Amino acid sequence: MYVIRPLTVRGDGVAVVASGGEPLRCCLRDASAGEELVLFNYSPPLPAPSPYEERGAVFAHASSCAGPVSAGYPAEWVGRPQVLRAYDARGWIHPATRVHDGSDPEGALAAVFADPEVVEVHSRNVAYGCFMFAITR
Repeated sequence: MYVIRPLTVRGDGVAVVASGGEPLRCCLRDASAGEELVLFNYSPPLPAPSPYEERGAVFAHASSCAGPVSAGYPAEWVGRPQVLRAYDARGWIHPATRVHDGSDPEGALAAVFADPEVVEVHSRNVAYGCFMFAITR
């Protein structure tokens, strides 16, 4: 029903050895202690050029990985509160945006996508505001 976009790296990165728990955007799981990562600046794509484009730091594996285990909501992140930032076809933030407690992410996403004007949702970390992943219709 929904597609999680693959991550593409933009900008310069900094090598990091994981202490454990860093959210990896390449495979949509938390890093284990000792994994070699890169911390880089990323601008998640929007449905169209928009004044709401943002940049922020994200973690990924330093070398190639297998990517997400499935196309669904990342199982390891169920239970983690997230902001579900909705966007319309213009790439503008839509009022369906909401914070969810993480207990039922599929239900929260279904509620956001119930509005036909919503074409994309960015899941974002509540504490840091970091981009986690994008979901499209």
